[in-house]
Parts: sequence; structure tokens; C-alpha cells
Amino acid sequence: MKTQWQGEGGKKTNLIHMGLSESDDLDPIFLAKINPAKANLKPYRSFQKVTCRLSDGPVMSVANSSPALEILVREPGGLAIWNGPPFTNNQPSIKLDRVPCTSAKFSEDGSKLMVIKSESTISIYDCKSSKEIRSFESSNILAAALSPCGTYLQTFQKVSSPQEKNVTVWKTETGESVYTLSQKNMTKATWPSIRFSSDEAVASRMATNELQFFDAGDFSKGIVHKIRIPGIAAAELSKKPGSHVAAFVPESKGMPASVQIYACAPDSQSQPIARRSFFRCSTVQQHWNHGSTGVLVVVQSDVDKTNQSYYGESKLNYLTLDGTHDGLVPLRKEGPVHDVQWSYSGKEFAVVYGFMPAMATIFDKKCNPLLELGTGPYNTIRWNPKGRFICVAGFGNLPGDMAFWDYVEKKQLGTTKAEWSVTSEWSPDGRYFMTATTAPRLQVDNGIKIFHYNGSLFFKKMFEKLYQVDWKADSPDKFGEIEELVKSVGSLKVESKPQGQGSKSSQTSVKPTSTNPPVQKKPAAYQPPHAKAAAAKQTELFGGSPSGEMSKNALKNKKKREKQREKKAAEAGGAD
Repeated sequence: MKTQWQGEGGKKTNLIHMGLSESDDLDPIFLAKINPAKANLKPYRSFQKVTCRLSDGPVMSVANSSPALEILVREPGGLAIWNGPPFTNNQPSIKLDRVPCTSAKFSEDGSKLMVIKSESTISIYDCKSSKEIRSFESSNILAAALSPCGTYLQTFQKVSSPQEKNVTVWKTETGESVYTLSQKNMTKATWPSIRFSSDEAVASRMATNELQFFDAGDFSKGIVHKIRIPGIAAAELSKKPGSHVAAFVPESKGMPASVQIYACAPDSQSQPIARRSFFRCSTVQQHWNHGSTGVLVVVQSDVDKTNQSYYGESKLNYLTLDGTHDGLVPLRKEGPVHDVQWSYSGKEFAVVYGFMPAMATIFDKKCNPLLELGTGPYNTIRWNPKGRFICVAGFGNLPGDMAFWDYVEKKQLGTTKAEWSVTSEWSPDGRYFMTATTAPRLQVDNGIKIFHYNGSLFFKKMFEKLYQVDWKADSPDKFGEIEELVKSVGSLKVESKPQGQGSKSSQTSVKPTSTNPPVQKKPAAYQPPHAKAAAAKQTELFGGSPSGEMSKNALKNKKKREKQREKKAAEAGGAD
């Protein structure tokens, strides 16, 4: 398809861009799909936007080439890596095909991929090249985990003797074992045995009545320092920077449960920086913000003393390092806390709470409400990595309603449904939202749906059996803002050559499309059969339509009847 683009100097220049269908025309990230070599583009200068010089024209400013999106898809035959959207001809291309495995997981930074091929073999792949860089052989592997930056692999093996050290920490670059320890059983609270902060600056392990810390760069030093916390049952390291840890101590002998925050540095005091106690507490979920300045704690009790909920009761607490807040988050509706998530900036958090229909609210770091996202059958909230768009949804035993919001503009963008969804997540660039129905949770209707940021459906694919779907993680800072991409495309003028000019391959009709994906129209309200029949009868008699619009004949008849009524009223008045 040959198209003329007007550059900054105003001169029209021919630019041949390949691999684009008509539906891709003017898509704000179409530039990522252009092959610079084939398009005859020469790099000119690189800023936040990349400025390119056309071989026979002026300088043209376009959006910078962001990292390519990738999707991991695991079926019974193994995993495949798709090149993420936008798709050519509405179908994804395959980057890595059919690797037999039982499980797979990207590292938190997206640099490595761990593939468990059997109970004795684990492979590590480099995500840039999609090549296997290391293979680990060990017998009776029950679980494995990658560190956030992919530096270390941790394996848990079946114990054959009480003295055996069954947890091993391996260095992925060299394949050597750097640390071993013994662990009897594996639970959600105790695995991985050694936890890392997101920047891998801190490594810690929860032991009986204490937290143990290691030098994350040199495990040969062993345990470098400890913090004694009697009764500790769970711990959560702050994300980035990895400067603090939140420890949970359950109720014991009439003493209330508590969450305590400690500094991770070796020379720090062993006294907690912040502490919050709870009565009627069985378990907690701890959520650190980005920046490590505060932690949200969802306190769950197995029994609801008010007998309003079969699932017990839950409360949301917020603790800060500087002591500005230490207490309950003021929620406006009674009921459970369904979901909570921090924004990428770490300055706001969103909560879905209350008995159905649940409410969704965004709060600032001081627990002041900033925006109400309405009520509905919701139990899930997903804040996109760029911090602008939010999806509020109802999955699991709920019908799958989804509402998409623009936090900057404080408005709803669209609503749709994704029934029977098991997993849901935003793409790293924040433009796409993916839901999936997977086995073994659901054995039928397995499939993937990808939506635009405003809720319009972008892609759908069904599978006979689907086990896992994940975006490859990447830093949101590597991607441009959506509004910048839209402006970049909007500033360019597109003119297609008239029919009959150029080669046959270039004679393609150009369909004008909007730079923004279409917003889905709200479905019409439900009408029972008897109401539909009445509307049809009305149409037949008066010439109107069921939607309430009137035809010309119906309008003419209506005016005639009104005149007749006025005439009768006048005659009746004269007779009086």
C-alpha cells in the first residue's frame, strides 16, 4: 500500500509501509509495525520521540519504537510465545513455538523465562533472543521460582531423608548452586523460601520467630543479620526500593494479631517503625506501594459476628513509614474488601468493597477519596501500568461485567463483558486488557480475549484446552503515553493514490479510521415478549417504530387527530 505522508516541512513524500491491513490504517502504534529498512527510513536523532529523515523528503517526527509486546500461551502440547498486538491481519505471529512443559513463568522484569519441562529438568530462556541459556537437572522437583531480575532460580525438592537440604538457590548465569537449606513443607506463606525485593537489593527468609537476611549479591556469606519477631507467620518485602519488610503475627493466648514494619538494613534497630493490632484476624494480605512508603493490609476473619456474610468479614488498614496514617481506610459501604491495588506511581490506590452491588473508590495516600467508580457486580480492579486507565470487573462467580475508566479525565470510557474469566491483566504499555478462561478452573469455553483500553474488543481466540496466558512483563517507563501516540498520528496527513496509478500491489483502497478504537454501544434495554408484541402492533396501526420514532404518515395522522380534538373543544365552548 503506497501512501503519501506530509512531513514537518510541508513537502509530500512517498512512504511505503508494509504489513498493515486496512483496519490497521492510522492506528496510533502502526509505526511499530513498519520495517525501517523496507520503508527506506533512516534514523536521524533519538529523543523521547524519534525523528526520522525520509530518503527523498524532509524530517518527520514520529513516536519512538517501544519494546514489542509478547504473550505466553500454554496448551496441553506445551507453551508458545506470541508477538503481541497490534497483529498483522488480526492474527498473532509466533516468536517461540511449542516448547513441551508442565509450567512456565516470566521473571518480574521480563528478562528471563523459566520453563519446567519435567520433575527433573528446568530450562531458563533469554526473552530477547528466545534461546535457551541454561538447563538445570535435579530429581523430584516439586516447585521452582525465579528471582525478580532473573538472577537466581530456587527449587524445592521432595525430601528423602530428614537431614537432606531440599531447597537450592542456583545462579542462572553460571548454573552453580550458591545456597542450600532444609524446609519440611511448602505453603503460600513459606514459598519461595527466600524472598527478594523487586530490585533484588534485599533477600530474606522467614524462620521460626525470626526473619533472616542475606547478601543478595553473595550468598556465600550466609545469614548476615536477623530480626527477632516472636510468632511471625508471614512477611512481605517492600517492592522498590527494598528497604522495609512488613511482618504478620497472628492472635495468640488472648493477644491480638498485628502487622509490624521493620527496616531491612543491618545497622537498623530491631524495633518496629510502625505497628497495627487487630482483633478477629485469621489471615492478612499485604500490599506495598511503589516507592515503599506505605502498606495496605486486608485483614480477613473466618467468622462474621454480624452474620451478614458466609465468608467472614474483612477490613482494610493502611500503615505509613512516616506515621502520618495508622488505621482503617474509611470505606463508605458495609461488607467485604474484594480487591485493592496501588497505582504505578504509588500515590493513589483503588478499592472494590461492600455487599453486592459493590462500590469502587480511588483514594490518595492520606485516605481521602478522589474518584467514585460507581457500583455494580464487581470484585476485581486492575489499574493499568501507565496509571491512566482502570478496569473494574466482576469475575469468578460473577457474570463478567467490565467498566473502563479514564482516571485523568475522570470519566467512564465504556462497558463490556468477559464471562467466565479466570485471569485478567493489562499489557505493560497500558493499551490492552487481556482476559482468559483457563483449565483446570473451567474445562469448557477456554479462550483469550484482548480489549482496547476503552473496552472495545480487539481480539478473540478459543481453545479446546488452555492452561495459562501471561503478558511478558516490562517496565512501563519504556513505553510512550497513549495520547502522545495519538497526537503523532493525528499530525500526519494521509493521501492515497488514485485508482489506476502505481503497481497492482499498491492499488489498495484506504479506509479512513479513527485513531481511537470505537467505544462499544450500550445494549438496548431488555423488553419482555408481550411488550415487543405491543410495540409491533403499534407500528402496524400508527406507522411508528418500536424505538419510539414516528413515520411521516403517523406524524400526519397525529396532527389530524389533534386538529379534530381542538375543533371539538371549540364547538363545545361555543355551545356553552
